[in-house]
Amino acid sequence: MTEDLSPAERYAAARKRAAEQATALADFREMYDFGLDPFQIEACQALETGKGVLVAAPTGSGKTIVGEFAVHLALQQGKKCFYTTPIKALSNQKYADLAKRYGADKVGLLTGDNSVNADAPVVVMTTEVLRNMLYAGSQTLLGLGYVVMDEVHYLSDRFRGAVWEEVIIHLPESVTLVSLSATVSNAEEFGDWLDTVRGDTEVIVSEHRPVPLFQHVLAGRRMYDLFEEGEGRKKAVNPDLTRMARMEASRSYNPRDRRKGKMVREADRERERRQRSRIWTPGRPEVIERLDSEGLLPAITFIFSRAACEAAVQQCLYAGLRLNDDEARARVREIVEERTAAIPDEDLHVLGYFEWLEGLERGIAAHHAGMLPTFKEVVEELFVRGLVKAVFATETLALGINMPARSVVLEKLVKWNGEQHADITPGEYTQLTGRAGRRGIDVEGHAVVLWQRGFSPEHLAGLAGTRTYPLRSSFKPSYNMAVNLVEQFGRHRSRELLETSFAQFQADKSVVGISRQVQRNEEGLDGYKASMTCHLGDFEEYARLRRELKDRETDLAKQGAAQRRAAAAAALEKLKPGDVIHVPSGKFAGLALVLDPGLPAGRSNGHRGFEQHDGPRPLVLTAERQVKRLASIDFPVPVEALERMRIPKSFNARSPQSRRDLASALRTKAGHIVPDRHRRSRAAAADDREITRLRAELRAHPCHGCDEREDHARWAERYYRLRRDTQQLERRIEGRTNTIARTFDRIVALLTEMDYLRGDEVTQNGKRLARLYGELDLLASECLRDGVWEGLSPAELAACVSALVFEARAADDALAPKLPSGKAKAALGEMVRIWGRLDALEEEFKISQTEGVGQREPDLGFAWAAHQWASGKGLDEVLREADMPAGDFVRWCKQVIDVLGQIAAAAPSVSGAGDGDTVAKNARKAVDALRRGVVAYSSVG
Repeated sequence: MTEDLSPAERYAAARKRAAEQATALADFREMYDFGLDPFQIEACQALETGKGVLVAAPTGSGKTIVGEFAVHLALQQGKKCFYTTPIKALSNQKYADLAKRYGADKVGLLTGDNSVNADAPVVVMTTEVLRNMLYAGSQTLLGLGYVVMDEVHYLSDRFRGAVWEEVIIHLPESVTLVSLSATVSNAEEFGDWLDTVRGDTEVIVSEHRPVPLFQHVLAGRRMYDLFEEGEGRKKAVNPDLTRMARMEASRSYNPRDRRKGKMVREADRERERRQRSRIWTPGRPEVIERLDSEGLLPAITFIFSRAACEAAVQQCLYAGLRLNDDEARARVREIVEERTAAIPDEDLHVLGYFEWLEGLERGIAAHHAGMLPTFKEVVEELFVRGLVKAVFATETLALGINMPARSVVLEKLVKWNGEQHADITPGEYTQLTGRAGRRGIDVEGHAVVLWQRGFSPEHLAGLAGTRTYPLRSSFKPSYNMAVNLVEQFGRHRSRELLETSFAQFQADKSVVGISRQVQRNEEGLDGYKASMTCHLGDFEEYARLRRELKDRETDLAKQGAAQRRAAAAAALEKLKPGDVIHVPSGKFAGLALVLDPGLPAGRSNGHRGFEQHDGPRPLVLTAERQVKRLASIDFPVPVEALERMRIPKSFNARSPQSRRDLASALRTKAGHIVPDRHRRSRAAAADDREITRLRAELRAHPCHGCDEREDHARWAERYYRLRRDTQQLERRIEGRTNTIARTFDRIVALLTEMDYLRGDEVTQNGKRLARLYGELDLLASECLRDGVWEGLSPAELAACVSALVFEARAADDALAPKLPSGKAKAALGEMVRIWGRLDALEEEFKISQTEGVGQREPDLGFAWAAHQWASGKGLDEVLREADMPAGDFVRWCKQVIDVLGQIAAAAPSVSGAGDGDTVAKNARKAVDALRRGVVAYSSVG
């Protein structure tokens, strides 16, 4: 080729090669034994020229190479580089990778649990740690040249996403930002924002998967391709799958049809039998065996339930599955015993170690958040080494952990999202199936979806073919953020900074489309107004009277319903334990015995905006032996005690025998009583003067006699409906403009009222709040301010602090949580009372929890477990009483430890050298008491 070039061209090419060899990228490329992809080269070149970069690429495509190039540049230039990740496990993994490449002396780690070589030039940390450094003005930030934000799409996370935006906004201008994201559909929009707040930022988007992904459906004994082979970009759904779905939907045979007098032909039954023999959902062991025979292991099977993941492993063991030979089994046992050597034998029994080890030796494991972190890390290590070939995991595994497989299996396309069973989104499907195909190992990856009843191939094709995963900001100001910003920048500058958030950037862009809709609506209103014109008079006035009449009738109906609810609530407040009542409606209608009146001072769900949970919530035993916490919605009418019964002191609501005996006594005592029927009072509308006046005015209006009155009225109804919609749009425009700043203003007003701020001055109270990070930052600060935790032992303090972090996975109001007695119980009660005071203040200042701002009610569900563990009780006893998996227990303990550390730092500012020091000392002692046994096992040696 070079012979065809002219001397000038050969000289220019030689100069270009020489220039490339002189770059940092050329040195960096020599460190890898594979070539870089075009998008990696483009991003690295942009970085070397001093630009920030946003790289959006599929899972497994190697975008972390760009982050590692930033590390390389920092070391070459004598600067620091911080590499941030969203989760501790990913931080630990990245630390191990970088320490291996650059040496342990040059790489540090900072997470909530670990601090290793924190002054190194390269430090891996969780994003929250960097945010806290920025607010504290840490000296560690000196000389910082690069920050890598891995998995930056986490800023969509409802609970933690705001931290990413805080870091991006507050990083010094001299720092070059490297943002690594999954494939998102609005990367350009996010890039535009980064360009605005960080300066020159190059957006590099790659849709290319380095290992192609093939989609399959497993039905019965056969694995079908989702798409049929063909030319062109538009892929057609496999017609076999479409035919099977249609056949299943049109199944005609039903054994009960004969009872309905229908004749069913023998041929139909034969076709039904043949069809059933072809289509069924294969069992979990069957799926693994099938994948093994097709050469598609190792595989990750995503099941959206922890219990189902554990059950899947057991099913495979019972089925006699063995995926490892004797040599692999021995290697597995050696690695497991080495990694778990620090765990005492008595704890291993509690943790189900031997059952877990049997699965691992056979090459089968579960992976979910309920597992002990050490166990999860062993599973990850064995899977990467090829010693575990089938993992059953919840979707948390898809978030960042480097565990690629040859195949990914999805049992269902529906998951529980915390509120309801919902279809997984295209973004979630892409994230889950992104694990399939190991770069440099597999030629292709495979995504397998199991056939389920009602399966739609077209729906799956839509998920597989859509790349819509928009990045949506979840940024909201918090109390801690407000005092930190005001301390650093003053109120005015802080307000301007918040206006630069991605949340406000997106809100401002959305206003443009709404404004256009308002203009179109106004044109429509003119047309409707012309169509409702009446030759007899002003029909707009007549329509207004009709509207006022309808609104008045609706208001009276609502008032009547509110009065009935109030009467019902008042009746509930009079109930006492031992009252026999008749529940008038709902799922548990019928005879019931009141065990606990459930007055509002007791435990509730802790969120405003759930009217059905307001007021008394009696705990009752039904005649059918069920113990249930009822809500006001079960009592649409007032209820009275029909009879009284004595509740035995020995009664235990958890004991089926106790419930059976007491329910039997209830039926004997009051089963014959027929409750009085509640009679409704006369409707308020019948005697309302305003309604009488409006009806008279309507009849007297000239338009009332028009032959086309109802036709005009229909146009008037459309007019008013469109006008209402237009007014709502105008309110949305007003609401989206300066939304973040307005929320900040309300927070600042509340903090000023509580003496945390005085204009641009942060008070001593505010300085304490600035050190407390977390969802219940203000509640923690008020507890310190009021001395609620003074005089508590370390174990009692741990119990109280647990209420600031713990949130039960499912709301279960049937039984109050077990609490430690004495001072701890009194302090927890005082914490709930302080929260009630704050809740009322937030309502007064219009700070709403539904908008993601404000203090939820402290959850006391972990207080007993934290107290017992900090008191030195054994793991077996604590887990049995807490009734929670070891992984959850460890995670909550670590979060309690994190907040105790913050309290230890903040407490001395309460009262100088007095009680505050005692709280601080006991917080440190509580940390030591909690950090033992399974909680202390660190993932970094």
